Amino acid sequence: MTISTSPDFHPGQAHTTAGSPQTRRYARVLSIAGSDSGGGAGIQADLKTFAALGCFGMTAITAITAQNTLGVSAIHALPPELLAAQIDAVVSDIGVDAVKIGMLHSPDIVRVVAQAIRTHGLTQVVFDPVMVATSGDRLITKDTVQVLKDALFPHVALITPNLDEAELLLGRKILGLADLDAAAAELLALGAPAVLLKGGHLAERGGGAEVVDVLVTRSGAHVRLASPRIESHNVHGTGCTLSSAIAAHLALGHDLPQAVQLARAYILQAIASGADVRTGQGHGPLNHGFAPVAMVKVQV
Repeated sequence: MTISTSPDFHPGQAHTTAGSPQTRRYARVLSIAGSDSGGGAGIQADLKTFAALGCFGMTAITAITAQNTLGVSAIHALPPELLAAQIDAVVSDIGVDAVKIGMLHSPDIVRVVAQAIRTHGLTQVVFDPVMVATSGDRLITKDTVQVLKDALFPHVALITPNLDEAELLLGRKILGLADLDAAAAELLALGAPAVLLKGGHLAERGGGAEVVDVLVTRSGAHVRLASPRIESHNVHGTGCTLSSAIAAHLALGHDLPQAVQLARAYILQAIASGADVRTGQGHGPLNHGFAPVAMVKVQV
């Protein structure tokens, strides 16, 4: 099945519920990811996305990076015990409806996150396996890749690799549009219950004017999502933003296929809305706030 997703985003699709102040709360999304000092990706992009979609965003920072639109110049991983404390503090008081996981720099950090998911019974966890920045900088150590597969994949709801990340995970090249389905199936076999393989880089490799993503699940779903490629130099943080938008829509009550489709519509318009802006000298950010939604209140 192929779904042609237009870039039209309709924020009114979010769920709102009336009620007394004692029976209402915000839709809550936790981002476990690295900080981007340039503001286009990582924790910063996640919070902008959560806010734009009407969710209450929280963070547990895994690493601090020195980066801008040109690239990453330094990475400092925070101590695993501090990461665990951040997650514990948020979950024990505020609570979490969905989780987005981004940059996990080391095996110890991966294990802390996996343990936190089990300990707190976190569900609706979307993992964007951030391994390579838009600039081409590698953001993960080699020995971390296997730990991701073994310790984390079985405990998340969805992984969202792009082509470069999928190739690192699989240890092979993805040879074109016809290879997407096989690659998605191989990724699914690594342990996650669902995979969204993002094929955007195929267009950059001469794969045509369409961007095609593939969503596959262990329950048998297989969905191809296609849309015209949007020409823009401002694509820093697209992976962070898409995974955050999926988590936000899960927190708002949508099922996984709906969340993926709505998130994809959001990011297409965020790219299009920011294509004519110059930010920095390299790959600039998206326009996360093209149509912000008021904070959504849900019934408890």
